[in-house]
Amino acid sequence: MQEVSALRDVLEPWQELRDDVEDLVTLAELGVEEEDDSVEAEIAEGLREARESFAGLELLAMLSGKHDASDAIVMITAGAGGTEACDWASMLLDMYQFWAEAHGYDFRVLSAVPGDQAGYRNVTFEVSGRWAYGYLRAEAGVHRLVRISPFDSSKRRHTSFASVDVIPDVGEDAEVVIDPADLRIDTYRSSGAGGQHVNKTDSAVRITHVPSGIVVQCQNERSQHANRRTAMNLLRARLHELERQRRQDEVDALRGERKGIDFGSQIRSYVMQPYRMVKDHRTDVETGDVDGVLHGELDRFIRPYLLEFAGKRGDEQ
Repeated sequence: MQEVSALRDVLEPWQELRDDVEDLVTLAELGVEEEDDSVEAEIAEGLREARESFAGLELLAMLSGKHDASDAIVMITAGAGGTEACDWASMLLDMYQFWAEAHGYDFRVLSAVPGDQAGYRNVTFEVSGRWAYGYLRAEAGVHRLVRISPFDSSKRRHTSFASVDVIPDVGEDAEVVIDPADLRIDTYRSSGAGGQHVNKTDSAVRITHVPSGIVVQCQNERSQHANRRTAMNLLRARLHELERQRRQDEVDALRGERKGIDFGSQIRSYVMQPYRMVKDHRTDVETGDVDGVLHGELDRFIRPYLLEFAGKRGDEQ
């Protein structure tokens, strides 16, 4: 029934759009037949709405991957730049929360490691809602910030980096076999800088998958049991992504492709000094509205990326 519902959600909007366009064609034919110019404004408005609907449906058509309809698990890791980078990670966290809330998605932080002075060394959060992963996978990569540092008394310009990793929440039904003997589970009292993103508990859970070295943790649920369940779901998602990446690396090796992993391969730059501009280096889309972008207006980058690169994906093969 869930699959039928998902297919219906995809098909019905296209059928409605087709019906709307056919009605406009009929109206236009009647207007010509009766020489009635009064229908022009109605037809023009109908065409405008049809184009907007088509643009949205065209984007959804790009979300055809196996897990695109899933919830998204996003991990932000501060890179080069020290305190500046930790603060940049916090700014990115706020940016994605603004975006998620504007799209009606649920947003919750799963774990966070605060920086020494500000922000986060790393933070993991979940965005829940249909197509969350499909959209947010466009954000995976290194994000670069250039600004006058608020932590520099000399007011010099600093460059900071943070990486964003996005994986689908594959849930408890994922085809991932985890041997309990491979797990090391630790519990601890969560700690952090506090604030709106951190709901401290006394029952945080850290799980280490010994064979892979993957470490996951959850500290924001209300009980140790809930933290452990969430951490296990996060581990399944990480292991699923690890296997997907292994398969993709094999394909890339056969193709002779090489992917840069250093900070020079940033996907997007956010420049606040000496000029103001955000530029996506994959699509060359840019805007001077830095404040709007940092307040979650990301669709101007997500849409072009999905439309341009949807046919080049290898992650579902």
